[in-house]
Amino acid sequence: MYTYNITIKVANNIAPQWLGWMHTKHIPAVMASNCFTSYKIMQLLQPTDAEGPTYIVQYFCNSLTHYDNYNANFAEKLKQESYTKWGNGFIAFKTLMVNINS
Repeated sequence: MYTYNITIKVANNIAPQWLGWMHTKHIPAVMASNCFTSYKIMQLLQPTDAEGPTYIVQYFCNSLTHYDNYNANFAEKLKQESYTKWGNGFIAFKTLMVNINS
């Protein structure tokens, strides 16, 4: 199992609207790619930051082929939609992880 992990710092002035958009638009669009089997969205509680909340979105896939398909065919368009909608109101850091539990 692979986890595509995105940590997103969001400005206070857009945070509630951004979170609603993630739930109703962005995450459904990512899941519609059929590259991921499930997802989680979480809010970082510590450390706190007066500039705005930090969220973590994790998308799960069964193979690197699925992840590569997402990157090749969907990621850029969805990233651009995010920046068109929110401009510089957020910063995102992306990582890919593999589950090594036996």
